[in-house]
Amino acid sequence: MEKEPIKSHEDLEVYKMAFDTAMKIFELSKKFPVEERYSLTDQIRRSSRSVCANLAEAWRKRRYEAAFVAKLNDSEAEAAETQTWLKFAVKCSYLDVDTGKELYGNYNRVLGILVIIINNPSPWLIKR
Repeated sequence: MEKEPIKSHEDLEVYKMAFDTAMKIFELSKKFPVEERYSLTDQIRRSSRSVCANLAEAWRKRRYEAAFVAKLNDSEAEAAETQTWLKFAVKCSYLDVDTGKELYGNYNRVLGILVIIINNPSPWLIKR
């Protein structure tokens, strides 16, 4: 069975993983205390969504290697930031340890894929 060609950023496994994890974070963060609304809740939602948004932008910039890699670097940074907020959420007992580890692990996988693409962007670029 042949794999379907990638036509959009939404076809990328790394995008799907980041999007699904951001949605889990959104659902779980609804239970965070109200006093965290404008700090931890807002920050973790923003950074997790930004991983996906930067991947979408990177995909559209594949004509230019430097721009493509720069947006992937932004996505990588947002994934790492999200991991930091996850650690705070666990430490503050807003998330249980197992859930925090699962989400953190998802971002480790996202980061691993991003680093592979950043280190070898050529196969992803649009050839002129």
